[in-house]
Amino acid sequence: MTTPVPSDPPASVWADFLEIFYQPSAVFERRKKGGFALQLVVLLVVANVLYFATKTAMQPIFEAEFARGMAQAMKQNPQLTPEMLESARAWGLAMANIGVGLFFLLGPMIIGTLLWIAGKFVEARQELGQACLVATYAFFPRLLEQLLNALQALVLPEESLNSRWALSLGLGRLFDPDKTPLLLLAIIGRIDVFTLWVTALLAIGLSVTGGIPLRKAAWAAAGIWLVGALPQVLAAIRAG
Repeated sequence: MTTPVPSDPPASVWADFLEIFYQPSAVFERRKKGGFALQLVVLLVVANVLYFATKTAMQPIFEAEFARGMAQAMKQNPQLTPEMLESARAWGLAMANIGVGLFFLLGPMIIGTLLWIAGKFVEARQELGQACLVATYAFFPRLLEQLLNALQALVLPEESLNSRWALSLGLGRLFDPDKTPLLLLAIIGRIDVFTLWVTALLAIGLSVTGGIPLRKAAWAAAGIWLVGALPQVLAAIRAG
């Protein structure tokens, strides 16, 4: 009589948070029938902890972006007073404190919905919940980006921290934010390691959960990459 060989126990969901960085296909395969609530909560908590832990290091970036934005606003409305600017600064700080939470809470939902819609165009058999699961995991490299940005902000000269592109691992870092058109920055700023990493995870996740070839899934993910540039493109157009 043959003794059955015991199978390996299923990987813990906590292991997913490491494996998503180096074997995402396996993560998506074993979680494609599950929910994503725990993953979203972990993402949200870690993102907020990293934000508040690194807030001081990232302050020069905020100040530089605020100053640039206010200079643009004064060109469009010379009647702005110092009191108005200070009020805007306080409002900006308050919004930044809640903006990270909103980004990591709503971002996976929005991107997941877009992925689900895009999947319909490439014949993916993916449910909306599966798409949001994929998007939630795809956001995990953003946590590494937060940490890496803070480390750069700590070691780089403060005068070099003149824009959010100063810490980017992409083409945006190569351009002077004060001399480069905002519209161009909005587009080339999307060509960076972490944005492309997120896009790749969306493609892999759609392929696994939607049951389609990776080539087709990549087209859908590329479409989401383009859609992701729209908010900054529209802001650049409004700013002139």
